[in-house]
Amino acid sequence: MKRKLLFFINPISGSGKNKKLIQVIQDVMEKQHMLYEIMDTLKNGDYSFLPGKIETEGITDVIICGGDGTINQVASHLKNISVNTGIIPLGSGNGLALAAGISKNPVKALQIILAGKSAPLDAMMINHRFSCMLCGLGFDAQVAHDFAKQPTRGLTTYIKQTVRNFFSSKSYP
Repeated sequence: MKRKLLFFINPISGSGKNKKLIQVIQDVMEKQHMLYEIMDTLKNGDYSFLPGKIETEGITDVIICGGDGTINQVASHLKNISVNTGIIPLGSGNGLALAAGISKNPVKALQIILAGKSAPLDAMMINHRFSCMLCGLGFDAQVAHDFAKQPTRGLTTYIKQTVRNFFSSKSYP
């Protein structure tokens, strides 16, 4: 069976790492003679169309190019579907990719995907909401929440939000 890959690229993940990624994907996929499609991620996070698209178009792999939040949004719509899921980490933290041993180098991450190396992914439901492997409570959840609302990405923005929250946070019961 021939593989067909669907790439979701978050255009605002990280700090501009994704600008060259589209060309890298095109070069590698064409060299491998593989079928693929590239889409931007959706700002509203509604991927309810994805199961139907996977079935009707015969998509075998969904590759999520973004950070932990992007991965969680897309993966929440894949939880009951038999499809391979890959990650090309582009976020500021990339905790899930780091824990899974996935390289931050997009070419190396793509090589892992094309080689078909896979491992199970931990996921859970918390208050009826899907979460892949990572969840935050208290201080780290507040930092992540505030970071998500910022117009700029990257480690500097994350550090600023951490410091702001450190000095303004109250004790949690």
